[in-house]
Amino acid sequence: MQPQASQPQVLIAGAGPTGLVLALCLARRGVAVRIVDQASGPGLASRAMVVHARTLEFYRQLGFAQQVVDLGIPIHAVHLREDGEEAAELPLGDIGAGLSPYPFVLSFPQDEHERLLVDQLRAAGVEVEWNTALEHFEQDEWGVRATLLQGGQRINTSAAYLCGCDGVHSSTRHALGVAFDGGTYDNLYYVADVHTACANRDLMVHLDANSFALMLPVRTAGMQRLIGIVPQTEHANVIFDDLRPRLEALLGIAIDQVNWFSTYRVHHRVAGRFRVDRVFLAGDAAHVHSPAGGQGMNTGIGDAVNLAWKLAQVLRGGADASLLDTYEPERSAFARKLVATTDRAFELIVAQGAGGRLLRNWLVPRVLPALAGFDAARRALFRTVSQVRIHYHDSGLSGGRAGEIIGGDRLPWVPGQGGEAGPDNFAPMQTLDWQLHMYGAVDPQLAALATALRLPLRAWPWTEAAEQAGLLEDAAYLLRPDMHVALALPRQETDVLQELIARWGLRFGDDAQAATATGWRSQADT
Repeated sequence: MQPQASQPQVLIAGAGPTGLVLALCLARRGVAVRIVDQASGPGLASRAMVVHARTLEFYRQLGFAQQVVDLGIPIHAVHLREDGEEAAELPLGDIGAGLSPYPFVLSFPQDEHERLLVDQLRAAGVEVEWNTALEHFEQDEWGVRATLLQGGQRINTSAAYLCGCDGVHSSTRHALGVAFDGGTYDNLYYVADVHTACANRDLMVHLDANSFALMLPVRTAGMQRLIGIVPQTEHANVIFDDLRPRLEALLGIAIDQVNWFSTYRVHHRVAGRFRVDRVFLAGDAAHVHSPAGGQGMNTGIGDAVNLAWKLAQVLRGGADASLLDTYEPERSAFARKLVATTDRAFELIVAQGAGGRLLRNWLVPRVLPALAGFDAARRALFRTVSQVRIHYHDSGLSGGRAGEIIGGDRLPWVPGQGGEAGPDNFAPMQTLDWQLHMYGAVDPQLAALATALRLPLRAWPWTEAAEQAGLLEDAAYLLRPDMHVALALPRQETDVLQELIARWGLRFGDDAQAATATGWRSQADT
């Protein structure tokens, strides 16, 4: 065995989107990170397709959201088909206009997504160590000691924390002995990337009593993603040519090339714990669910963003270690709710009984397009699917209410703010730090406290746009680094702000940097 020369503060097992975003968020905050994956490189198949608005908002903080948008394809409409003919159209367009700087649904395949993230991570000074498996680890009060298997050699390393982002079959989760309760859907599903002469840039959905098929663009060069149920009449070792005639008829296309085809089972499971002492689980290692709504990859990225700022805050001396206790309750609560809701939706979509036929043949093609004509219905759909509705109301980090905003909510987007603070109220969050936001007059006492705490304060004049976003005039909002409201202070209450800071030992700016001298200790195997 050979020891590793330089020890990371955080060791990440798994270089899918969750692990890559976690590593990138940590590296951007100055945390020494090591990321390994037993694969030989980024994935070659586009398993996840949709990048939602909340993920793009996080990417804007990191500086590459526009690059993702430019590489992806916005989905403008959903076309519902029946017996090979179009039955209804659900316009999407900028369905979330006024709610997010990214008011659309974006198709961007996971393999291209991963390569972009690898490049971003490399630019931040971190290389993914491919062909490297986490073989064994143990932990104590000082840190985590791990053995990596790399090129036939065992390498010892240590870190303050280990993050298992190693997928549904997570070896990290297995080593911890954490339960992964749930189940597996009965049907066998297929997924394929194909080339077709049609210039489709929308989501095509075929629903009937015997089949379920989706098609959407995943490549700007004419590639389409197909997803569906393998008919029960097919054999276990089905190949794409077994399905081709039926798919071409259902979707009204002619397929001239198949780049990738696979079958798989769909699971719905949530880990019993997302943290065991110094080891964390995130992404598919912690939760997996149906593909309804394209939530899986985006949820894993949300885990990574939530965990990264907390680890960085603690490791850089900006908070007590107890801050890490908030990761599991915040993210596991959302994961359990998501699994339950997507499970119900998916079961209805693929149900073979009378209820399923009613949903597919009458409710979906008739009711959904009608609802799409109402702004309230469109906004509600966007809030739910895009993940901008995620909140942490029950978190120990959340408190207060000002206007319609409750502690734990995502900061509502207010466009067109202008001035020194930036073009909108999201712009200042690119510094990845805690901030106070004000919309109206600033109390001198609060301003003085913010200065003393080295807590950035951003202020805008009160506008109609701020009111429409649900904010309260002259209220103060303490924002976490992930753009969620920690405290909503209707009267700029300095005592409430100080209580939260004292409770979690929060330190900002130079005060946090100075505290790193008392940071983590590690012990490497010798």
